[in-house]
Amino acid sequence: MLLRPVPQGVMLRLRVTPRGGADRIEGHGADASGVPHLRLRVCAVAEKGKANDAALKLLARAWRLPRSSLAITAGETGRTKQVTVSGDTAVLLEKLGAWLDALAADGS
Repeated sequence: MLLRPVPQGVMLRLRVTPRGGADRIEGHGADASGVPHLRLRVCAVAEKGKANDAALKLLARAWRLPRSSLAITAGETGRTKQVTVSGDTAVLLEKLGAWLDALAADGS
């Protein structure tokens, strides 16, 4: 399950590729042990949090949420990250779940 409910919001895992040539969401993926994640590419370099900030801005735009509601809660220095989105858990599960389903339907 890509989205997990947490107190005060939802959590999901990301796989971010810095210096990826474009800021884009590539779709669903899974690591070697089968744990699902969302794959992103950002133009920013992985230095001083620039790639992390670019990834959060990309997600905030795509989900039409304030950037301040997203935070990296694990993996700040690695490519695999855990992001928490703050807000009403039920609303976020519905909204982001529908967005993820649409992304999967587009072939990602």
